[in-house]
Amino acid sequence: MAEEVLIEPNGKSRGHLTSSLLAVAFLSSFGSSMLYGYNLAVVNSPAEYIKDFYNQTIVRRNGSGVDKETLTLLYSVTVSIFAIGGLVGSLTVGMQVTRFGRRGTLVHSTVLVFIAGVLMGFSRLCGSPEMIIIGRFIIGIHSGISLSVVPMYLGEIAPKNLRGFLGLVPSIFICIGVFIAQILGLHEILGKEEHWPLFLSLVVVPTFIQLMLLPWFPESPRYLLMEKRNIHATITALKWYRPKSNIQAELEEMQEEQRSLSSVETVSVLQLFRDPSVRWQLVTVLVVNAGMQLSGIDAIWFYTNAIFENAGIPAHQIQYTTVGTGAIEVIAGLIGCFTIERVGRRPLMIGGFSFMGVCCAGITFSLLLQAHVSFMRYVSVACVVGIIAGFCIGPAGVPFLMTGELFKQSHRSSAYIVGGFFNWISNFTVGFVFPFLQMSAGAFCYLVFCGVCVGVAAYVFFIIPETKNKTFVEISQMFASRNGCETENQPLGLTDQLGLIKMNGYGALVPGDVDKMDRTEK
Repeated sequence: MAEEVLIEPNGKSRGHLTSSLLAVAFLSSFGSSMLYGYNLAVVNSPAEYIKDFYNQTIVRRNGSGVDKETLTLLYSVTVSIFAIGGLVGSLTVGMQVTRFGRRGTLVHSTVLVFIAGVLMGFSRLCGSPEMIIIGRFIIGIHSGISLSVVPMYLGEIAPKNLRGFLGLVPSIFICIGVFIAQILGLHEILGKEEHWPLFLSLVVVPTFIQLMLLPWFPESPRYLLMEKRNIHATITALKWYRPKSNIQAELEEMQEEQRSLSSVETVSVLQLFRDPSVRWQLVTVLVVNAGMQLSGIDAIWFYTNAIFENAGIPAHQIQYTTVGTGAIEVIAGLIGCFTIERVGRRPLMIGGFSFMGVCCAGITFSLLLQAHVSFMRYVSVACVVGIIAGFCIGPAGVPFLMTGELFKQSHRSSAYIVGGFFNWISNFTVGFVFPFLQMSAGAFCYLVFCGVCVGVAAYVFFIIPETKNKTFVEISQMFASRNGCETENQPLGLTDQLGLIKMNGYGALVPGDVDKMDRTEK
């Protein structure tokens, strides 16, 4: 294996991607982030079967069925309850990552997936629509936790020059999860009426694999050093993620961040809102996380089949068109992942949201004109594809990456709570309101999403600086002038270095070394 750290001409270290980093990124995203994407799309294909099951159960219980509007409401609850669960899960992130750590939280939360899988898988056998709704709520809690914890974990174990690449790996797996749900939802595979309970419960498979393998990997070194104060565990974790490299420079950078904090204790959400030194970082997190969901992407994912049907696509072709959009999602996600460290965060966000805004306006005009111009139905499909591609290339993953980058260790977990809360409440709003908005406003409903996309792109352009290849301390200093606060950036003293010395290429803690340094300073 090549050396993991190279020294650039400016004296800064540059990390290389190692097999251990890649394995953790893939494993944590496979068993957590991918489930979020899967559950976004899994209710799309069997929608009519689920509605029929609800109606048949109501007839059996009450002796009569319900009207179409009531069934639409019940299905909307089934779709949007996932977001309510995500909201609840996101509010527990701070408590869990502080108590169990980043990796530990992902491992502990797997029990939720198994409970949800059992409930949804046996719902038809038990004749209980409530089991589907409760299962969707519980799997939503898991997604609310993992959607914040996975990028937090990967952002803390990654070298700064790979933080963007590893930070977008979860978004690729979200797209893969959507794609897998679309493929399995084909009529030839699990798209038949008798298969939908199995279709909903397959989430347990990747989670089981994650549960078997992830505990063998180390915890976040930053968590071990700054929150657990365990220097030996920190060195062990860094050796695992940075083989054949001198880890002392990175340890000193962590200590510089720790020194710049007024307190290493975790800041609460209330304290986060009261802290003037992170005011604009907090506003940025609110804007990009809410804008990510209010951009209309969830309306596209939840109701793809209905959108294509309204666009005039023949019924027997819709499922294959949907699968094609899933493939484009994965390709766009890969493009974003492999270009973020070259072009930066800002271009992906500005370009992605701007392109989504144009495509949302395009859907409106194409739906209005398709009754008069036949090829407009294909324009609307192209605009749907454009929205998905624009989203996956940047806005799908950068907001979560940005939430971790804009805050130092003491504020990070609370920032993820706030970002997750606004992300999921926006997700719920779109999932619940969109069917009714579409019925009342028709094609004009997509202009609302257009306005949101353009607004977020403008905010990123005028407010957010580029954070590529910057340390967490450097990013905080970039916001200092805008917040009207001074940041402390004093060099480390000998005592602050915890007696770390270079030994066989690694940093090691020598007993009594701190005392010797103290006597030397005197």
